[in-house]
Amino acid sequence: MAYIEGQVRNAKPDEKVLLYARSGIWWIQPFANQPFTQIQPDSAWRNSTHLGTEYAAILVDSNFQPSAKLAALPSLGNGILALTTAVGQAAAPFVSKTIRFSGYDWKVRSADSDRGGQTDPYDPANAWTDEKGYLHLRMGEHDGLWSCAEVSLTRSLGNGSYIFVVRDSSHLGPSAVLGLYTNDDLRTDDVRSELDVELSRWGNLTGKNAQFVVQPFYVPDNIYRFEAPAGVLTYAFRWEPGRVEFKTLRGATTNLAGPAISQHVFTSGIPTPASEKAHIVLYEYHHSKSASRQPTEVVIEKFAYLP
Repeated sequence: MAYIEGQVRNAKPDEKVLLYARSGIWWIQPFANQPFTQIQPDSAWRNSTHLGTEYAAILVDSNFQPSAKLAALPSLGNGILALTTAVGQAAAPFVSKTIRFSGYDWKVRSADSDRGGQTDPYDPANAWTDEKGYLHLRMGEHDGLWSCAEVSLTRSLGNGSYIFVVRDSSHLGPSAVLGLYTNDDLRTDDVRSELDVELSRWGNLTGKNAQFVVQPFYVPDNIYRFEAPAGVLTYAFRWEPGRVEFKTLRGATTNLAGPAISQHVFTSGIPTPASEKAHIVLYEYHHSKSASRQPTEVVIEKFAYLP
C-alpha cells in the first residue's frame, strides 16, 4: 500500500472523496468498510490505497452510497460531483510470496484486509509449510503489531469437490476464525460470491464452533451451524450447478462417501463459477465480545480438488 493525496476546490462541508484503485476492476480504497476520505479545512485530502494500474478520486455529496467494486467508473450526476483519474507510475516490481502446498501454488497475502470487521495487517511470514508438507497459518503479535495469515490458489478450479484436512482446531480462541472457502474477487457486485467452511465461535463461548455458508450469510437459509469435535477432521464441499453439498468427516480422507459428522445441502443462491479461487485464512473476528485476542496457529494437512 501507499499514500495518495490531492485537493478539492470549492467543496461544501458535507461533501467527501471516494478513492478507487484499478487492478483488473476498480476497488474502493482503502477498504470497503472505510469508503470515504475526509476533506480537510485547507481543501486537501489524503489516504492510503492499495497499489493499482490507475487511480480515481471522486467528489460525492453526503447522501451518496458507494459500491465496493466497479467494472467502470461512473458518470457525473446522481450524487457524483467531480471525478479525476491518474495513471499508476511504474515502480520496482513487487514479487509476492508463493508457497507449494498439496501440489498447488498458493499466493500468500501481504496486504491489509478488513475481513473480520476491522482492518488487520497480513504478514507473509505467518504462512509456511513444514517438512511433512503441511500448511501452517499463524496469527499473533510481533514487535507490537497484530497480524493474520491467508493463502489463495493462483488459479481457478471451478465446479467440483474441495477438500481440506485440518488438524485439531479445538484450541481456537473464541474470536479466532479459520476460513476455508472459494471466492470470486473480480465480481463487481457487493454480494460476496463465496462458499465457506468457517471454524469459529464468533466470540460466543457457548456457541457452536463451525458453520457452512453460502454467502450472503445474513439470509437465514444460507447458513448451517454445527459443533465440530476435536481431532483431525476433513471438511469438504461438492459444488455443482445450482447445488452445493457440505460435509465434515472424521480423520484425513478424500473418500466423501464415508459417514459424515455433519452434512448439509444448499440449493439456493449457488454462485456460478467464473474466476473464483480457493482461500485458507486465519483472522480475528473484531465484533467479538471476547475480552482479549489470543495468538493462534493452525495446521492444514492437505488440500485436494476432485472434478
